[in-house]
Amino acid sequence: MDHTHDPDLKSWVESANAPGCDFPIQNLPFGIFRRRRSSEKPRGGVAIGDQILDLAALGVKTGPTLNGLAAQGRPAWKKLRKALSENLSNPGKRKQYSRYLTPMKSAELFLPVAVGDYSDFFAGIHHATNTGRMFRPDNPLLPNYKWVPIGYHGRASSIVVSGTPVVRPSGQLKPADAAVPFFAASKRLDYEAELGFVIGPGNALGKSIPIGKALDHVFGVVLLNDWSARDIQAWEYVPLGPFLAKSFATTISPWIVTLEALEPFRCAAFPRAADDPKPLPYLFHEQDQLRGGYGISIEMHLKTPQLRAPHRLSRGTFRDSYWTLAQIVAHQSSNGCNLQSGDILGSGTLSGPTPGAFGSLLELSAGGKSPLTLPSGETRSFLEDGDEVIERGYCESENAVRIGFGEARGTVKK
Repeated sequence: MDHTHDPDLKSWVESANAPGCDFPIQNLPFGIFRRRRSSEKPRGGVAIGDQILDLAALGVKTGPTLNGLAAQGRPAWKKLRKALSENLSNPGKRKQYSRYLTPMKSAELFLPVAVGDYSDFFAGIHHATNTGRMFRPDNPLLPNYKWVPIGYHGRASSIVVSGTPVVRPSGQLKPADAAVPFFAASKRLDYEAELGFVIGPGNALGKSIPIGKALDHVFGVVLLNDWSARDIQAWEYVPLGPFLAKSFATTISPWIVTLEALEPFRCAAFPRAADDPKPLPYLFHEQDQLRGGYGISIEMHLKTPQLRAPHRLSRGTFRDSYWTLAQIVAHQSSNGCNLQSGDILGSGTLSGPTPGAFGSLLELSAGGKSPLTLPSGETRSFLEDGDEVIERGYCESENAVRIGFGEARGTVKK
């Protein structure tokens, strides 16, 4: 860590100093924006309090995506972070940089990167156990789970930024009491509370990334909601895994929180049971076991047309990921797969061991058998048209300033 993490550091952007602010000067996440109802071209900015600082203030011209910045690597990111911190904390710079500020309420936000490829993992062990128990009560985790980070290749083209409506998908359905499948709109639409890891510098095709260098290839983290049509998924996923049940939409937050900002919130990897297998050598690094985890909390909220305010359904944490970020990156590239700047690797659903931390309605409603009762008196087993799902994330520590990730919102429509 360095002086940019100093908990006593304040910004001349007063809103950044408010208690509970998602974007204090210790955060400085990157995104793509333009002034609402303007003819301006989208460009790179930094969230500071309730404002966005145009990166052009520091001579950085990103164009409509952050892929170029992400590809520059850690030395360039740290240099830019240091310059941003110094200029936004120095009151003498207020006049010079104020003209580069745009209020967030007056801005339109875009996908922060052009996503070339998207893989989604299954790293949340409690989610894997909870869902596995529904189908295999006596053996919820398959034999490979604790040996290999399980994942599937998702659909990059349907990744959307927070606020984009999500159209209810249709597909082949085959309920247990149906003799043959039929094509219809999903009746068991769900969300999944995840994080997305944005790749920075890539690797050459055929050359894997060693676990000790894996984090040098990660630009930062976004919130990720992996929308899931459970009834379509149940019929199609054998034998090759998720397909149309997942590819209709994936929502991410607009701000990339860098690994530099997350440094104060690193923690030990998930504590494995004594009889769990030790990771194979390409997935094991002593330092990663000691500090490979991140204390990122994730909350899922639901707002229905009848609810006046969003209702929190769960609070989970990346601490419950069985595999670390470095292990995920190392495994993805271990066969020589070439990662590229802007690629996203999803964590998988981050559920905890108790219902208050379950990261999907599939778990919260026990597969639809125990509907939730909302403060409005409504019940939900799965999502209905008009429902808005809001994912929020943040990090807290006694020795650091709280930082947030903003929101990943999506409303279900017909």
